[in-house]
Amino acid sequence: MKAALYRSFGGPDVLEYVDIADPVPAEGEVLVRLEAACVAPFDWKLRQGLLQAHFKTDFPFIPGREGAGIVEAVGTDVTDLKPGDRVSVLAGAAKGGIYAEKVALPLRNIALIPPSLAPAQAAAGLNAGINALVCFDMAMVKRGERVLVHGGAGAVGGILVQLCHAADAHVAATCRASNKDYVASLGADTAIAYDNEDFATLRDIDVVFDLMGGAVHDRSYAVMRRGGRLIYLNALPIVDRGAEFGVTVTLGYKGPADDPEMIARVVGMMASGVFRPQVSSTMPLSEAAEAHRLIQSGQVTRGRLVLTM
Repeated sequence: MKAALYRSFGGPDVLEYVDIADPVPAEGEVLVRLEAACVAPFDWKLRQGLLQAHFKTDFPFIPGREGAGIVEAVGTDVTDLKPGDRVSVLAGAAKGGIYAEKVALPLRNIALIPPSLAPAQAAAGLNAGINALVCFDMAMVKRGERVLVHGGAGAVGGILVQLCHAADAHVAATCRASNKDYVASLGADTAIAYDNEDFATLRDIDVVFDLMGGAVHDRSYAVMRRGGRLIYLNALPIVDRGAEFGVTVTLGYKGPADDPEMIARVVGMMASGVFRPQVSSTMPLSEAAEAHRLIQSGQVTRGRLVLTM
């Protein structure tokens, strides 16, 4: 089969498009013929060697966590799936294996998808959907509350905008000026272009979803009411000033993302239209290195870039 892999840390050019042996499903595993694989910021940071303190990488390494495809075979003891089933897959953190034509994964990492979801959509919404849903659940957003989503055009931010809109909250979101109409189409009542506008003019925000960190995080406290909730994901470093401003600050993390119940829940929400997975563009698997260049340089600002097989 074809796969994109790298044999050492480095820039996008370390990615090779090669022929390797097909994986064989072990006991309790499922062999999936992939049709789509997401390219996420985590992928290029891992490839660049920036996450060595947190994740061990064995070479050669096939990147990618999120994908979708068709079950080709099942290992012994697997009865919940059969060849021909359409599925989403989510590999464990730093396990990789998804930039390939086939992957063998444990049953717990796989969920059935309905005919209404195209492979690229099913892949794009999975991990981003889990991250967004964990943050949304922690925030306990209520009808009529004022919510600010930083990075509202991104994969996670775009889903948070949709979830908060569905909860009848008043949603403000920051984004590039070129993405204001896009963010509004997702359900934002107010889109703030961070390249020429200042979100600091907002007041009495009940909930902030911070997907940026750094200076953005620090400046967010002043727009919140006392008693508000700030949920953040790891990006740039933060200084917790919750006690100073009377705000509850929580990391948006709840155990491993490859939890089967959460995977099934997110797939169900995508299928029922609670949120729409956002696909910025698609590229063939053979162009994985170029896909990494695009995302690393900040040229992918809407949803997920997806590789197709």
